[in-house]
Amino acid sequence: MVAIRSILWLSFFGVILASWAFLYMMAMMSGVDLIGRPVGMNMMPMEAFGPLFAMWAIMMAAMMLPTMVPTLRAYEDLMQSANGTRAGWLGVLLGYAIVWVAFAALITAAQLWLASAGLVDELGIAPTWLSAGLLVVVGAFQFTRVKEVCHGVCHAPTMYFLGHWRTGALGGLRMGLGLGAFCVGCCWGFMALGFVGGVMSLLWMGAATLFMVIEKLPQLGAFVTRPMGYALIAAGLWLGVSNVL
Repeated sequence: MVAIRSILWLSFFGVILASWAFLYMMAMMSGVDLIGRPVGMNMMPMEAFGPLFAMWAIMMAAMMLPTMVPTLRAYEDLMQSANGTRAGWLGVLLGYAIVWVAFAALITAAQLWLASAGLVDELGIAPTWLSAGLLVVVGAFQFTRVKEVCHGVCHAPTMYFLGHWRTGALGGLRMGLGLGAFCVGCCWGFMALGFVGGVMSLLWMGAATLFMVIEKLPQLGAFVTRPMGYALIAAGLWLGVSNVL
C-alpha cells in the first residue's frame, strides 16, 4: 500500500514537472522570453484550435495540479475512516482534470474569438485598455459572493468530502467533478489574466500558480484573497490611467 501511494504521488508530481518543461519548450519555440515578450519569429500556430487547446490543457495541468495537493491529502486523511480507496483518489484527480480540460477548451475558443476580433495579438496579449479592464474585473471578483463560496470549498476540501462522500472510483470521479467546478469558479480570473501579459508568459504562469496554491492553503488562504483583489484593481486603474496620459 505504501509503495502504491508513493508511485501515485511521484507520478502526480512527474506530470506537473513534465507540463512545466513542455510549456518552457513551447515558449522558446514561440519566440518569447520568460516574461512573454517576443524576441524572435513566432512559430506557434495560434490561430488553430487544436494546438492552442493543447497548450491551454497542458497549462491547466502545470498551474492547477499543484493547487490540488491539499485536496488529495484531505481525501487520504479520510480513506480509512470513510472507506476510501486509491481508486477513489484517482477518481477525484480524474474528475478535477476533466473540468479543467473543459475549461481549457472554453478559454481556447475565447482566445480565438478575441483574436478574430483583433482584441489580442498572435501571442494572446490584449491591448492596454482591455488589460486594464481585465485586471479591474478579476480584482473586483475577489470580493463577490461567488468567489467566497467557491474559495470556501477549495480552502476546506475536507468539509466538501464530508458532505458529498462517495466510495469507489465512480464516487471519487463525482466528487472530483464537483471540486473541479468550484475550483474553476474560484480561479477562472487568474487564467483570464493570461491575456494581460500574454498566454505564453512563464512569469505570469508561475506567479498565478504560486498565488493560487497559497490561496488554497488552510492556514493562509483566507488572508490573501481580498488583498489580491485590491492589488489587481489598483494595477488595472494604474494601467488605465497610464494609457490615457
